[in-house]
Amino acid sequence: MTMIRILVADDHALVREGIRYVLDSEPDFEVVAEAANGREAVELALQHKPDVVVLDITMPEETGLSAAARLRDLLPSARVLLLSMHDQAEYVREGMKLGTHGYLLKESAGEDRRAAIRAVYAGGTFFSPAVVKRLPAPTPPQAPSAAALLRALTPRERDVLDGVARGLTNKAIAAELGISRRTVEAHRESLMRKLEIHNVAGLTRFALEAGLAGTP
Repeated sequence: MTMIRILVADDHALVREGIRYVLDSEPDFEVVAEAANGREAVELALQHKPDVVVLDITMPEETGLSAAARLRDLLPSARVLLLSMHDQAEYVREGMKLGTHGYLLKESAGEDRRAAIRAVYAGGTFFSPAVVKRLPAPTPPQAPSAAALLRALTPRERDVLDGVARGLTNKAIAAELGISRRTVEAHRESLMRKLEIHNVAGLTRFALEAGLAGTP
């Protein structure tokens, strides 16, 4: 049986005892060390090389967030689970920026604590349900603007697009630009592919939106 080696850091002895009591009930859990502050947590983690480090966020001498940042560099193999009585989204976001693997509220039931340890040890993440509800929904990616798409075109493609928007034929565009009609056709195909537009009307509308089209 593979043992999950755990370090628990909290400045309250009763909290540490409660966590140990919950974790010791699992045959594959082993609490290898306890720390009362962030500095001690880092020192003990380097000494015992735990698989999972449970860090209280608000501790004296060095906070859990500071300890998490140091562990990320000094012991990258350790999975870090933040523990807190606070469910504010800013704490969670800060922890995620530091590369921690979960956020568990102190009020969580023993079942959630055991599930959190197993989840982060297995390479996943765990966030208390109350914390998840506080996080803002991810902002969907915005489609590129017409101006941004226009900047992605080559100068010659923009010249051809301008001609198309002015209603010129391929032959007329070729004559105006001093290139062959076949070259104009190649540029039009490239424009439609890059812009994901499949007809002349669409190219004309795009040129107008981008402020490119002139007058015939």
